[in-house]
Amino acid sequence: MAAKITAQAKSIAGTNRVQHPKPMTFANNFTTYPITDKTRAAMAVTLRGCEELLPQDDWLKKLARSEATGRPLRIKLGLDPTAPDIHVGHTVVLNKMRQLQDLGHTVIFLIGDFTSLIGDPSGRNTTRPPLSAEQIRANAETYRNQAYRVLDPDKTELRYNSEWSDALGARGMIQLAARYTVARMMERNDFSERFKAGTPISVHEFLYPLMQGYDSVALRSDIELGGTDQKFNLLMGRHLQQEYGQEPQCILTMPLLEGTDGVEKMSKSKGNYIGITEDANTMFAKVLSISDELMWRWYTLLSFKSLADIEALKAEVAAGRNPKDAKVMLAKEITARFHSARAADVAEADFIHRSRGGVPDEIAQVNLAAGEGGALGIGLVLKQAGLAPSTSEANRLIDGGGVRVDSGVVSDKGLKLGPGTYVVQVGKRKFARVTLA
Repeated sequence: MAAKITAQAKSIAGTNRVQHPKPMTFANNFTTYPITDKTRAAMAVTLRGCEELLPQDDWLKKLARSEATGRPLRIKLGLDPTAPDIHVGHTVVLNKMRQLQDLGHTVIFLIGDFTSLIGDPSGRNTTRPPLSAEQIRANAETYRNQAYRVLDPDKTELRYNSEWSDALGARGMIQLAARYTVARMMERNDFSERFKAGTPISVHEFLYPLMQGYDSVALRSDIELGGTDQKFNLLMGRHLQQEYGQEPQCILTMPLLEGTDGVEKMSKSKGNYIGITEDANTMFAKVLSISDELMWRWYTLLSFKSLADIEALKAEVAAGRNPKDAKVMLAKEITARFHSARAADVAEADFIHRSRGGVPDEIAQVNLAAGEGGALGIGLVLKQAGLAPSTSEANRLIDGGGVRVDSGVVSDKGLKLGPGTYVVQVGKRKFARVTLA
């Protein structure tokens, strides 16, 4: 979806100065719409796994109004393309976006190509060096492609905040800055802590929360999502919408997902991350490496299973079921989401190989006669060993990457095995030790 400056964004940003939208009256709009079971169910979807929803009552009323009028709510998520890859930790908020998208609301995936030039100081004790325009463009493209692995691209409004931020100009930026005080800005934890410690704070850093908040004005968002470290910036959007006469957005913060170490926030720099473009086998193995305790938190934040199903599975484990079974289910779900169900099955088989040295404790022993020329084609080996019903099915399995000989994936249907003993595997569970003589 090509990013375009809408008439609405133009009216807000203008060319040289901010054109204030006409004030909206919204307080009384909430009072006439009933709270139905459907509305409550939508609220439950919203609250699942979230850290904080502010104000909850306003969001419930927005949901009720949307249901009664048929007007979808505008769900905003902004990400700065500060690195080329999205990891599983980022998908905590993307998953929530998808859940709300599936309820029929409009999802706005906002790429902060303008705010990336400023650099977000969130959670940092030093300023972040700004990226070059070339880096931002390259990263933005990968963000878009990777986000669509979670979001439905046909139902996603893709936007770039340079659309309205560039149009503000110097005068508009000054007018925007006049709508917030330095005292309020210093309430932000990282700013106040750095000030007390005597750590420098550059003036341009104050512009970041203002520009992120202004995005909500330009997009007229109903709710904005972010990590818990973004709460100040999300509240800024709510404040600025009121300043510009708009109905203020609600804010929804999601927890910061612990990485595979179970301690630190998932981060590429800490090496405890799972990139959503990593190969299926690596992704599967990394999920299985997390602790049993962390597994349940990941289920809540990353799985699309219902909370009732997760609680039932948790009860089974408490009653004696091996927790590894639950972890394998989670690993397969996540791997299938970013690859495919077949890739998840192959990854599970690969993990079994590596964890067991490649061979189950007990497998069938099969003796076969080498064919003409002292070798037997792999298709006939699979058929005669009872691992495939026919050579054509054997070839299909090879094409699907589901056949291994001595732990190596077979990709050549013309492979011939000479005299010797081989461990042959098909899929996840079919093994045979084949001796050719």
